[in-house]
Amino acid sequence: MNAAVLTILSMIVLCLLRIPVAIALISAAMLGALHAGLSMNDAIGAFNDNLLVGAQVGLTYVMIGAFAVALSRSGLLELLADAISARLGSDEQSTRKGVKWTLFGLFIVASLMSQNLVPVHIAFIPILLPPLLVVLDRLRVDRRAVACILACSISASYLLLPTGFGAIFLNEILLANVNSVGADYGLTATADMAPKAMALPVLGLVAGLLVAVFISYRRPRDYVTPRPTAAARPASPARLKPLQLVITLGALAVALVFQLKFDSLLLGAMVGFLILGVSGIFRWQEQDDVFTDGLRMMAQIAVIITVASGFAGVLTATGEIEPLVAASAELIGGNMALGAAVMLVVGLFITIGFGDSFASVPILAPIYLPLALTLGFDPLAAMALLGASAALGDAGSPASTITLGATAGLNADGQHDHIRDSVIPTFLHCNIGMLVFAWIAAMVL
Repeated sequence: MNAAVLTILSMIVLCLLRIPVAIALISAAMLGALHAGLSMNDAIGAFNDNLLVGAQVGLTYVMIGAFAVALSRSGLLELLADAISARLGSDEQSTRKGVKWTLFGLFIVASLMSQNLVPVHIAFIPILLPPLLVVLDRLRVDRRAVACILACSISASYLLLPTGFGAIFLNEILLANVNSVGADYGLTATADMAPKAMALPVLGLVAGLLVAVFISYRRPRDYVTPRPTAAARPASPARLKPLQLVITLGALAVALVFQLKFDSLLLGAMVGFLILGVSGIFRWQEQDDVFTDGLRMMAQIAVIITVASGFAGVLTATGEIEPLVAASAELIGGNMALGAAVMLVVGLFITIGFGDSFASVPILAPIYLPLALTLGFDPLAAMALLGASAALGDAGSPASTITLGATAGLNADGQHDHIRDSVIPTFLHCNIGMLVFAWIAAMVL
C-alpha cells in the first residue's frame, strides 16, 4: 500500500476510535514512515524538523485565547448575550425563530469578514461563541449546524473573495502556481480567472450549508446545564461602564491595527491583552490567571496544530505523494469525467492529511495541471480542478484550523466533541457538496 494512503487512513481510523488527535497524528506518521522504508530516527527527524512552523501558529492561538478570556472579563460579549436573551423572554415561536436566524446570520457574516474585511481567520470563534452557548441551548440549536455554518462560510470566503486570506490563496498561491507550472504548456492565467474558476465549487459549500441547517441538523437538540469553564461568564459580572466599553472597543481596534500592519495575529492579540490589563478591565494582579485561563482554553488547538506540522513533514518525507498522484493519472487514461473525479478525490485525501489547503496547492500543481491540460480541460476548468482539489478536506480534517476553531468555541462548556460534532459533520456537508459542484465545474467550464 502507498505509504501516504496508509498514513492518512491510519490517522482517520485512530481519530474515529476516539484516540486523542495529537496521538493519532504521531502514531500514523510513524507507521507511514516505517512503511515507506524510513528508519525511526529519520521519521522522528522529519517530524521534529517541521514542528517550528506549527509551534509558531500554536503560540499565536494561545495568545488569542488569553485575549478572549480578557474580553470575557470586560463584559462586552455578555451585553450581547444578554440583549439576545432578553428577546427570548417571550414564548412566542416567531420570536425564538427570529433570534435563531439572527444568530445564524451573525455567524455567517463574522465568518466571511474573518477571511477578508477583518482577516483574523478563526480567532473570532473562541471570542464570540462561548458567551452565546447559553442562548443557543435555550433555542435548542444543534451545535453541529453551527460548526457547518462556520466551516462552510470561512471556506467559501477565502476561496471566492480576493482580499485578505482570499488574496493569499487565489492570487499568491493558486494563480502563482498555475502560471509557474503552466508556462511550459502555454497556459497564462489572469487574476480575474481565479474567482470565476472557484465560483461553482463555492456554490457546493453553500449547498452543504443549507443541507446542514435545513435537513441534517434542523431538529432541536438538548444540552445539559453548562459547567463553569475559563470562558464562561463570572458568577457576578460587573456592569460594563461607558468608559470600560470605550476601552474594550479601543483594545479590539488597536489589536486589529497591529495585526494588519505587522501581519501578526500574535502581536495584535498581545497588544489587545495588555491594553485591557493596563486599563483596569481586570485587576493587574490577575494577569497571570487570565493568561493561564486562555492557555487552558486553547491548549488543545495549539498542540494539535503543532503536531499536524510534524505529521505533514513526515508525509512529505515518505516521498509517496507524487507516486500516488501519478498512479491516479495512469488509472484515468483519457476519460475526462473519470479524470476530474479521481483528481478531486485524491486532492481531498491529501488535504485531509495536511489539514491545510494553502499547503496542498504547490504539491498538486506540478502534476494536476499537466494532467488536466493533457486530458483536454480548458484553462479555467484546470484551475478549478486544482483549487478545489486543494481546498477539499480543509474543512473536515481533524487537524484543520477551521474544525479546531469551531471546536474551541462550541466546546467551551465541554459538550461538543471534536471528531463527532465538528470533523464528521463538516466533512460530510462541506466536502461532498464541494466535490460534486467542482466536478460539474470541470465539465462545463
